[in-house]
Amino acid sequence: MNTNNYTKVADVMTPDVKTVERMATVKEAIDIMRTEGVSSLAVERRDETDEFGLLVVSDIASKVIGPDKAIDRTNVYEVMAKPVLSLPPDMNIKFAVRLLVRFTLSRALVVNLERKPIGIVTLRDMVLRHSEDWNEG
Repeated sequence: MNTNNYTKVADVMTPDVKTVERMATVKEAIDIMRTEGVSSLAVERRDETDEFGLLVVSDIASKVIGPDKAIDRTNVYEVMAKPVLSLPPDMNIKFAVRLLVRFTLSRALVVNLERKPIGIVTLRDMVLRHSEDWNEG
């Protein structure tokens, strides 16, 4: 049995996911991002059969500010990504990095067995951590 230690997604994720309602305006989402000091928000599901969305600063830049749409008249659901890639907390970051790269994503939602968001993990954080692990090994 292989007992090598590895870094899990849970080891590098940012816990305490900040969320926004899908019907909120982009202005409200920006206000949350500014207050919470984050660059992405999980978008709440309508019900248990729905999937989470993700709103990232780059979505706002490319789909709202770039095309010169009004941030107070554009709803989050119009610019969010949905469904989003979700990862289990115990996944090896080596494989999580490969998955994000395959789909050209910068981040993923981390969910528990009940499909509740427990964190967000970024490609940046995983690459920097993997680099540390490689230097130690």
